Amino acid sequence: MGRFIVFLKRSILFIKENFAAKVLLGMFLGIIFGLVIKNIAIDQGVKHFIVNNVLDTGGMIFITLIKMLVVPVVLVSLICGVSALKDLKSLGRIGIKTLLLYILTTAAAIALALCFAEFFQVGHSSSVAISNAKYVHTSIPSLKQTILNMFPHNPFEALHQGNMLQIIVFALLFGIAMVKSGKAGERMTARFNDLDKIIMSFITMIMKTAPVGVFFLLSSLFAKMGVGLIQELLSYFLVVLLVLAVQLVFVYSAFIRVFGGLNPITFIKKMYSAMLFAFSISSSSASIPTVLDTVENKLGVKNSVASFVIPLGATVNMDGTAIMQGVATVFISHIYNIHIGLTGYLTVIFMATVASIGTAGVPGVGLITLAMVLHQVGLPVEGVGLIIGVDRLLDMARTAVNVAGDAMIACIVANSENQIDEDVFNGS
Repeated sequence: MGRFIVFLKRSILFIKENFAAKVLLGMFLGIIFGLVIKNIAIDQGVKHFIVNNVLDTGGMIFITLIKMLVVPVVLVSLICGVSALKDLKSLGRIGIKTLLLYILTTAAAIALALCFAEFFQVGHSSSVAISNAKYVHTSIPSLKQTILNMFPHNPFEALHQGNMLQIIVFALLFGIAMVKSGKAGERMTARFNDLDKIIMSFITMIMKTAPVGVFFLLSSLFAKMGVGLIQELLSYFLVVLLVLAVQLVFVYSAFIRVFGGLNPITFIKKMYSAMLFAFSISSSSASIPTVLDTVENKLGVKNSVASFVIPLGATVNMDGTAIMQGVATVFISHIYNIHIGLTGYLTVIFMATVASIGTAGVPGVGLITLAMVLHQVGLPVEGVGLIIGVDRLLDMARTAVNVAGDAMIACIVANSENQIDEDVFNGS
């Protein structure tokens, strides 16, 4: 009995100090409570009140808070990411190589995620398919129209309407203009960086409510649907992990061997500790000092390259997040029985690739850009609630993949510029 009490005390302390444990607890309690409400013999009027007036309301408040942050996060983070390039002329060649590689690996990640998700038919189950009778699904525009719609007639109108494609284009151009504006641009960059920090604090504040939000969302969901979704959540979780592993072990290895001429096994071995650190804190930005130290002192990349590529990667290179968004999009489209077609998937690849530039390296922000992707292809943003319960654990894994991708590209760019010490890279 005494050992049980000690175990119970330690478990409570662990949950109090561990955010992931809180989210998992909220998920577990939400599922249990929802199943109890679904199967308990109570008056239907009371059950309807609990599910639709209490649980639905709590869940929708949390979803609304996430949607509220979509526009400011994308706008400000993108502008900060572009303005971080500083002198575009002097960085020229290295900058172009770095950005092209980041875009290429992210596009490969999201395409891989869509293929695996479709192959395993994630979420495709008639027993859990959600009726979309209450959801007004708008048709997906053609690829030509999507490209034309990228360019805003009025950026303020785009902000007001939440048109993400137009906001992204405006933010990219505005950031480039800031870089080219000298002192005025530097002053504006400082202001946007301050605003970005405030928004990140805002996100952290909202994400602290995630355990409660997960409880409401999953309680409502399982009260309506029963246990059928559990299997599909597990398949979603496992497929995301599988694609992350493929991206790390096969895609990154192929890139560093083909484009960098370096040994991928040596790279992964030397990056292990930095990846483990990133996994534990779930933040690409907070991992920058550790990753920089590893890239320079263990992989032999010169500071002139590493100091540019690694911080930039923490802002614009989010392969792990893109993978989550790809699998989640297929999962949600299957669950809601909404087919977005080839054009929709091409739009997802484009949106997730570009939006990765606006995905700040802090825990949980990937869910906000996922909401943007879902909205763009005509899927219900409420679908985020289906996967948020397991997202914190996946966030840890995808952060590790993100920092590995940053380091891999730093090695490739440095090798192409003769800015890597191969003796250090190959040494013990």
